[in-house]
Amino acid sequence: MNSMDSLDQGDNDRRLSSPAARRNREPILAVLRSTLPSAGRVLEIASGSGEHAVYFARHLAPLCWQPTDSSETALASIAAWRESEALDNLAAPVRLDVTGRWPVLPDLAAMVCINLLHISPWAASEALFAAAGRQLPAGGVLIVYGPFRRHGEHTAPSNAAFDDDLRARDPSWGIRDLEAVERLAGYNGLKRDAVHELPANNLCVVWRR
Repeated sequence: MNSMDSLDQGDNDRRLSSPAARRNREPILAVLRSTLPSAGRVLEIASGSGEHAVYFARHLAPLCWQPTDSSETALASIAAWRESEALDNLAAPVRLDVTGRWPVLPDLAAMVCINLLHISPWAASEALFAAAGRQLPAGGVLIVYGPFRRHGEHTAPSNAAFDDDLRARDPSWGIRDLEAVERLAGYNGLKRDAVHELPANNLCVVWRR
């Protein structure tokens, strides 16, 4: 759920572009490469512009990448990126509201969620971890990327300012306490496997079922 802009390549081009997605894709990819299984389907929650989906599918074949989003504009952008790149292992986007009904994917191997927890109500976090606990196979992983508070404190002044801005925009939003998210994960049968510190004061946290 990063800021996104049109590529401005004509009225018929529905692809959106996120500067943040371009900045963070390499460090996230390094975590994915060291964590994801070699086969199966990866369900990406809140895929936004679709640039991550294209990039990760290209570099992580033969894994099948399944993008989703709740926004029709985002879904159109993902579909346009998918059409332009023509990757065999990038599935058509699926509309998914995390607090609603989830698709059942028999070959599901992992879930990836980038920049959602802090730009959504706490109920979205609850729904995400409940679905992961319900649908991931034994040993399957949920990988979550974004800013977190640790031990009740922000990890950088920039994160504190960002948190203030988020809460001003919507009181139900805000940077989550990692410890609170860990309790939520444990309640749903997930155990923290690793915490990777990435650029711009973000974390990539891996939970395993």
